[in-house]
Amino acid sequence: MAAEIARVISEAAYQAYEKKLMREVLEAPVPHHLAIIMDGNRRFAEEVGLSSADGHDRGREKLEEVLEWCMDLDIRILTVYAFSTENLNRDDGELDDLMSLFAKNFRRAGDDKRVHENRIRIRVLGQTERLPSEVQDAIRYVEERTADYDSYLFNLAVAYGGREEILDAIRGLVEDAMEGRISLDEIDEDVFAKRLYTGDLPDPDLILRTSGETRISNFLLWQLAYSELYFVDVFWPGFRKIDFLRAIRSYQMRRRRFGH
Repeated sequence: MAAEIARVISEAAYQAYEKKLMREVLEAPVPHHLAIIMDGNRRFAEEVGLSSADGHDRGREKLEEVLEWCMDLDIRILTVYAFSTENLNRDDGELDDLMSLFAKNFRRAGDDKRVHENRIRIRVLGQTERLPSEVQDAIRYVEERTADYDSYLFNLAVAYGGREEILDAIRGLVEDAMEGRISLDEIDEDVFAKRLYTGDLPDPDLILRTSGETRISNFLLWQLAYSELYFVDVFWPGFRKIDFLRAIRSYQMRRRRFGH
């Protein structure tokens, strides 16, 4: 009985604190573009006695929650780091599970009524040609079904690497210069940025990483030049709404200088 009373009191305190944080966050401007490095699925699974596949599935569930939290705050653009080019080197068993999960979840997102009711455009950023055909087909499915939406933008970086993205942009510019479609004098920061996978997006205002790691891991290397960074010591599936609200509140308390 005492344990149950303590649990109820703890839950009530948590709910009260979450509501307090929400009120504070809603009193100030929120990021227009939030980017998240979702880290810690496998370590979370190991910690609680689940398989890696179950850990990734818990991570997918958390992503759906976070997307709803973003809409609650009217954060219009969310970009998440879901799978890097380096991850392609993982063992075959885990890769097969991940690819199956991607294919299933992209198709499920394409059919999700919440996506259509909220007019969420879903796009995948990265070298998708390196993914299995079933995943590429599922990506085309969700992108085509949401292509005309513009209320919210939800971008997933899959088979993505920041250095590879920059190299792809350079190759495109070099080819255009050699073919006479662009002169060297025309190439500036704006022209280059438009050649990136995020060419039609504003740079992230805030980049958040879970799991306690304090590095960027080859994510949006060009775009993060003036982004605010926030690191939280919790694995992605265990990321709570109060962790999310604390990150937004931290962003709101900073003075952004943009190099000045």
